[in-house]
Amino acid sequence: MTPQGGRFLYGLFVGLLTSGLLYLLVSEPRGAPIELLPPPPPSPIRVHVAGAVRQPGVVQVGADGIVADAIDAAGGALPGADLDALNLAAPVEPGQRILVPLPGTSVASDEAGAEAAAGMLDLNTATAAELDRLPGIGPTLAGAIVQYRDQNGPFRSVEELLNVPGIGPTRFAQLRPLVRVE
Repeated sequence: MTPQGGRFLYGLFVGLLTSGLLYLLVSEPRGAPIELLPPPPPSPIRVHVAGAVRQPGVVQVGADGIVADAIDAAGGALPGADLDALNLAAPVEPGQRILVPLPGTSVASDEAGAEAAAGMLDLNTATAAELDRLPGIGPTLAGAIVQYRDQNGPFRSVEELLNVPGIGPTRFAQLRPLVRVE
């Protein structure tokens, strides 16, 4: 190949490359444009609020909600509720259970450990002394609950407490958020 032929091919190559780049820069883009969307807002979370609140049950709070928000969503605390026993600024987590205690009761005790921290006493494993610490339950009624369990076997549901002599609908409503059956 002659030097002039090499220059010609080199010039042709550079010209084609430049033309291609200009075409890509000037031409309309093909295909659908990529749309950048903001991230979706965090979905609300559900927590269970029990104890001394106006409307105990499952409530929704924002993803950045705190214990105080959950209590407000449950209608607010009842007069006399011991809010100092809770950290009202603590963040809530999905599925969390928040027990708002009455004065004289505690959210956690030394003997009950994590079970008491969750705020619930298992009717099938609780002793008479542990049951006696529940609001509205004295030593006589605690003994009646243990006696019922001994005679009839383990509780199958919390509602079975209504079969214990001395526990009516009003007392049951007070105990319902504080006990469980496993």
